[in-house]
Amino acid sequence: MTKQQLFAQIQKKRSFLCVGLDTDITKIPEHLLEKEDPIYAFNKEIIDKTASYCVAYKPNLAFYESQGLTGWLAFEKTVAYIRQRYPDQFIIADAKRGDIGNTSEMYASTFFDTARVDAVTVAPYMGEDSVTPFLKYNGKWVILLALTSNKGSQDFQLLQDQNGERLFEKVLRQSQAWASAEQMMYVVGATQGRLFEEVRKIVPDHFLLVPGVGAQGGSLEEVCHYGMNRECGLLVNSSRAIIYADTTETFAETAGKEARKLQEEMAGMLEKYL
Repeated sequence: MTKQQLFAQIQKKRSFLCVGLDTDITKIPEHLLEKEDPIYAFNKEIIDKTASYCVAYKPNLAFYESQGLTGWLAFEKTVAYIRQRYPDQFIIADAKRGDIGNTSEMYASTFFDTARVDAVTVAPYMGEDSVTPFLKYNGKWVILLALTSNKGSQDFQLLQDQNGERLFEKVLRQSQAWASAEQMMYVVGATQGRLFEEVRKIVPDHFLLVPGVGAQGGSLEEVCHYGMNRECGLLVNSSRAIIYADTTETFAETAGKEARKLQEEMAGMLEKYL
C-alpha cells in the first residue's frame, strides 16, 4: 500500500484508527478457550466487528511468540484472514526488530516474504545497516521507533548531545537519509503531547504510528492538534481499550462499538484539522 492509497482509505472511512491485536490468551473470553485456536478465533471476531471503523491492524508479536508454534500459526492465520476478507487494511507487524545486517535480512524476509505484512516496527539503535535490509522490499514499510509512549522513553530518547539535539531528533534526522516518506514511518507515543510539534518540524510529511491513546492515557485531540499534516499523517493505535472492553460472549460487539466511538471522534478531528 502506498502513502497515497493509505490516505485514500483514511478519507473514505473518515478514520485513521489502527486496532492493536495484542491478544493475550489469559485475557480473552473463557468460552473461546474451547476452540481449536482461541487466539485466532478471538482475532477473527474482533476484526469482523471493527474493520468498518479502522484502516489498519497491528498484531503485537510478543503475544503470539509467547505461545510458541501455535501462537505463530495464529498470527499467520490472522494476517491471511485480513488479506482475504479485508484487503484494504494496512497490516503492521509490531515486532520491534533491528540487528546486524544479515540477521535483519532474515527478519525482513520473515515478515515481508513469509507473513506478507505491509509494515514492521524496527528499532534504530544499531544504526543504518540494521534498518536498510527492511527497505529493500518495494511497497513495504519500515516504522522506526522514535519517541515512544512508555515512561522509560525519558531514559534515553530525550537525552541531549553537546549541541542540544535530543536522541529522538537525531533518529528522525539521520534516518531520512535511509528512506523517504513513501517508505518510512515513525512511532511517536500519544503521551508525548506537544513534542509532536518538534517531531513535525523534522518530519513534516511522514506518517506517524501513534500508540498510547486509550488505556495509556494519551489525548487524541492533542495528537491531532500538534501532529496532523495535510495528508492526515497519523495512524492512531488503540489496543486494550477496544479488544478487552468486554470479556463476555458479546466481546466482539462491544469492541465494534468502541472502535466506532473512536472513528466518530477521528472524523471530527479530520474535519477540524485537515
